[in-house]
Amino acid sequence: MADEEERLKDEDLEESEDESSGSETDTDSEEEEDTGLTENQNRLLYLCDLHSDGGKKWMRKPALIVLIYEGIVANVFDFDYAPQSDLIENRRVWLNISQEGKSDIEFLREEELLAGLQKPTRSYKPVTCYQITKKGLGVVKKISRKDKEIVHEVTYMRGSRELLEAEWDGNDYWLQSKSGYRRKSTITDTEDVSYVSSAYVPQCLRYGGRPTLSNAHRAHESAVNTNQIRDNLDEVITLNSVSIIVAEYVPFGANQIVQLNNNVGSTERVQGGFISPDVDDNSGGTSMTDDHDLTSVDILDYTLTHHINFEAEIRFHEESGVVQVETFGVSLNAEGTCFYGMQVEAVMDRIKDNISLDHLARLLVDVQQDSSAIVDSIISEYQRELMQLIFLGDASNRNKVNLIIANEITPHLTAEEYMDKGEYENELKQVIGDTKAAYDISEHDTLIFGAYGLLVCGPNSRHHEPLLCAYLQFITIDIFVQNYFARMWILSADMETTNKVIEVSESDPTSLGRIRYRICKLARDIIQLDEILGYLLEALEIIEIPPEPPEQAGRSLYERLEISGMRSQLVRRTTDLKKNIAGSQRYLDVLRERAHVVSEGKMFELNENLETNTRNMCELQEHNSNAAHSLQILQVMFAGMLAFDFLDRITGDWTVINRDWARPLVEASATYPFWFIISMLVWVGFTWITLKIFNSLNWRSQGIITIKQRMNRRIYVEKLRELLKTKANGHEERKYDRERDIVKRTYREKEPRDWGNSAPKVVIEYDERNQYLLEVTLQYNKRVASKNLAFNATELRDKLLGEFEGLGIYDLEGEDHSADALAVDKRLAIEQRINAEEEEEEAAEEEGGGGGEKEE
Repeated sequence: MADEEERLKDEDLEESEDESSGSETDTDSEEEEDTGLTENQNRLLYLCDLHSDGGKKWMRKPALIVLIYEGIVANVFDFDYAPQSDLIENRRVWLNISQEGKSDIEFLREEELLAGLQKPTRSYKPVTCYQITKKGLGVVKKISRKDKEIVHEVTYMRGSRELLEAEWDGNDYWLQSKSGYRRKSTITDTEDVSYVSSAYVPQCLRYGGRPTLSNAHRAHESAVNTNQIRDNLDEVITLNSVSIIVAEYVPFGANQIVQLNNNVGSTERVQGGFISPDVDDNSGGTSMTDDHDLTSVDILDYTLTHHINFEAEIRFHEESGVVQVETFGVSLNAEGTCFYGMQVEAVMDRIKDNISLDHLARLLVDVQQDSSAIVDSIISEYQRELMQLIFLGDASNRNKVNLIIANEITPHLTAEEYMDKGEYENELKQVIGDTKAAYDISEHDTLIFGAYGLLVCGPNSRHHEPLLCAYLQFITIDIFVQNYFARMWILSADMETTNKVIEVSESDPTSLGRIRYRICKLARDIIQLDEILGYLLEALEIIEIPPEPPEQAGRSLYERLEISGMRSQLVRRTTDLKKNIAGSQRYLDVLRERAHVVSEGKMFELNENLETNTRNMCELQEHNSNAAHSLQILQVMFAGMLAFDFLDRITGDWTVINRDWARPLVEASATYPFWFIISMLVWVGFTWITLKIFNSLNWRSQGIITIKQRMNRRIYVEKLRELLKTKANGHEERKYDRERDIVKRTYREKEPRDWGNSAPKVVIEYDERNQYLLEVTLQYNKRVASKNLAFNATELRDKLLGEFEGLGIYDLEGEDHSADALAVDKRLAIEQRINAEEEEEEAAEEEGGGGGEKEE
């Protein structure tokens, strides 16, 4: 930061010198400031310079994308942006990404002004990082002060020279500084557009039944005056008469299709109706309420074990001012391919034709999200579990492939002209992802491939529906196999983590339970992954490849799609996955054996300790029995001795007959038994008093509350020692073995008034070497404490543990980054957070709609 301030001061000095020079100097300065880049590229390069600290650091690509978006919103960059699905730390989210900004980054790399670095991550997806080069630093010096100041508005915290960095919290991006300033970025807030659509199912997927219905008569409803778009869109390409198919692969089989037909009522006399994602927990009851937005289903055609086609009218709640007449054509088959088709009747004020790709990109977000909601509400719970397994508990945001068919594209250019690395290609990237290739399949028809879709434009494009649908079947399997393979890496990491937990089992007291849980979870995952593999292999066997069309355009498209080659590649990749699953199963068997060894070792240690304790207890019991008898005899003898001493104090020695006052009494009694009886009575009296005191003490000793709390938590040993220094010196016992240093410290609290006038005794047992707090024991005599101030067991536990919490002895960071939290625990936390968000949304909807009481 100091270097940055010095550099800015030097720039100020240079500019002031330039201003004081003559007109010739001004002209030379202007020539020197010509960097050969556009204004946006200058600002983008300077932004990278600030965050790479003049070439000392690397800036991650996702963070740069966030800052570019913030710059667009703040009018720093003159770019467009559109929502696009991206993977951030194994979670797929929608981000407002600027394709123009990405294009300028690539241009700066081509000009060697930025250097790129591919770095692996824990999510097994490499991240690209950028750093300014020496050549780039030379160009930065020529950038005008005005452009730099504009970049500062989005790069620095307002009112200071402190850089803002983009940080991901698992759900949102935040712009934050080191001083604590923090604000949420809106890059994950996708924008809605108004549109009207009709159901669209390609004829090659139909098996009779009625045609789909049209909503063309409602096209005017989307022409509203309000929208959520925060950017001024630059339209370069438009499409006429657009049809959209979003496709994905879901593990299906004949039995699932039969169940699916039953779920949507295909086999009933009155078909279709409404579907709901909620599970009925009281199916035997009389009535129920459902506050969710329902989806209307109208069956088109079906076969019991092979397929089903239906119309689905979405009735989800939208933001105020947004009108969406959304009707899908859904086609599901036993091979597992799910098609969601939509004929675009109007978007905003564009009816049928002149559809902007910027608007279409935002419409596709709705299609992808709503299609997931539809299919998830009708497939079986078993299929939902399989999808959650592959997509790490975030199946609702899974990636799909887009097929866009248009009768005409404006402007109509050759395929090569669309791949210009400029405005045309950037527009196309918004709807089909990073462009791969473009081909002219006929004089009027164009085919463009993207990372997550393809675009087919031309008057004859709809004639190629059979080829395109067959291609989608294989490309969806390809996407699913990629996610499957990524899931295999995570499975391998989970197994390695389990192996590490086994290795530290001797020093970690909580390891055995976690090992067993992990092995059960891994076994379940492997079984389900193996089942999914069976569905994939079956689908690749039964999917039919259509014959090569006779016309020239069809043959050209058939050649470009390479459907036969895709099948052979997918079969080979799936076979490789089968070998990986077999290897994981064998590795799991090894982990089971190691876990069994750990369990046997802990059981042997437990038995050994139990045997030692039993032997000690037997000896102690024998000693206690002897001591009890001896103590009872001693108590009686002590009472007698005390009684006789008491009599001696009153009467003197036993030579009482030598006393003048006692001689008449003795002579009157004439015998010693009378005095003996008096002695015995006094003895009994003292014995009764002694036993009464003993029973009172025994009664008080039986009022002890003993609390044992098994902790097994990581701690800061130094902080625990500081706590113990404040306590009274007590007994300390240490036990050393190969992996642990067990310390048992006993002390009594100094302030009885803090505990109801009864100071408890506390025993703390901890592992000094591995820094674990193992067990805490507290003994408290409630019969010694004041009657109204005595603590109960719960209060004692809370007070003691609260003291530990208040002094911060727990190593929370160490717990989070222990071997237990590397892979599975992090993923489970994400799943729990997603589930919690869904529950909060449902609770908010119920509270807003039903107005009923909420019980926590």
